[in-house]
Amino acid sequence: MIEARPVPARKSRSVSWRSREGRSLIYQLVAIASVIALIALLVRNTLANMKARGIQSGYDFLNQPFGFDVSETLIPYDMMSTYWTAFAIGMTNTLRVAVIGIVLATLLGTLIGVGRFSTNLVLRKICYAYVEFFRNVPIYLQLLIWYLVFTEMLPSFDDAWQQGHFFLSKSGVSFPWPVWELGHTLAIVGLFAGLAAGWVFARRARRHFELTGEPRPALRVVLALMLTGAVLGWLVGGAPTGWELPAKGDFQVEGGAALSPEFMALLLGLVFYTAAFIAEVVRSGIASVSLGQHEAAASLGLSKHQSMRLVVLPQALRVIIPPLTSQYLNLTKNSSLAVAIGYPELVSIANTTLNQTGRAIEALSIVMLVYLTLSLLTSALMNWFNASAAIQER
Repeated sequence: MIEARPVPARKSRSVSWRSREGRSLIYQLVAIASVIALIALLVRNTLANMKARGIQSGYDFLNQPFGFDVSETLIPYDMMSTYWTAFAIGMTNTLRVAVIGIVLATLLGTLIGVGRFSTNLVLRKICYAYVEFFRNVPIYLQLLIWYLVFTEMLPSFDDAWQQGHFFLSKSGVSFPWPVWELGHTLAIVGLFAGLAAGWVFARRARRHFELTGEPRPALRVVLALMLTGAVLGWLVGGAPTGWELPAKGDFQVEGGAALSPEFMALLLGLVFYTAAFIAEVVRSGIASVSLGQHEAAASLGLSKHQSMRLVVLPQALRVIIPPLTSQYLNLTKNSSLAVAIGYPELVSIANTTLNQTGRAIEALSIVMLVYLTLSLLTSALMNWFNASAAIQER
């Protein structure tokens, strides 16, 4: 007869000064309460001093019209638009340069990082020189140099370089843009639907490769699915073909779409600077993969390109992703330096708001909240990607 083992009684956890856990918890609570009390004291003293000096405080100014012009915006506005709209314009301009910059810097940095392992001596030295040059020149100076290139070295509007319907001058880059209709919106929806389907296929192709060792052309299939989805959406939406073409006016290039010299200087400065650091991140990640993995891939008959894409880079991702997240955060926060070249991003809008309303604490707190939110979202997405790319032990 099998006797049942007695179930051990659970130890009751009580907060006591005599226990190590209890003292640790009490210390933490006291530290948190002290920080909260200090912040409350600073806020109260600040508000009292501002009131004594007749300085207004509060966020009620956000509902007032901002009354100043914004040189570049994706959001329609007029002079009666509120400060909420102004901050929304600054945030969208920041997101615009940050998202595009992250994509371009990742592509360029990855190519340069892989190029550091090229068997071609000239290519390897060029990649090395690129990293050493752009990484050691301050980003602020690079932004000023790019701004001078676009505003001083390019021809004036009258002598603008023209190639077909593309114009390049001190006023920026002008190019054709489609007349937006339903078909374009559905094309974007189809593009993302194809991307989602391609992601599912890529996961299955990776699982198939892990089980059988037979690679499948996942990249070509993903691109084909994205292109097919975009074309189908365009066709369903009536296949619009209208284009708005830029043309020379009396004082500027009219029509089409344009990229200002401020935006181009900021984008190129951030991309070339951040790509140098990303290249080193990629290089260190690839170098962390042991030589035996390269030899094992070669013994299976994989080419160097296949070995890098299927064997080395998947293992290097666990080393690459954490510092890559820091570079994405740095690029987003470095966009605040655009105030030096006149690009109307979030900090520039906040400075103008501060000068007009005198609400320094309120304006800066909005900037801090926006950057904190963007940083936390970026970190959350990269942490999810890091978890999905981690090597799973069997």
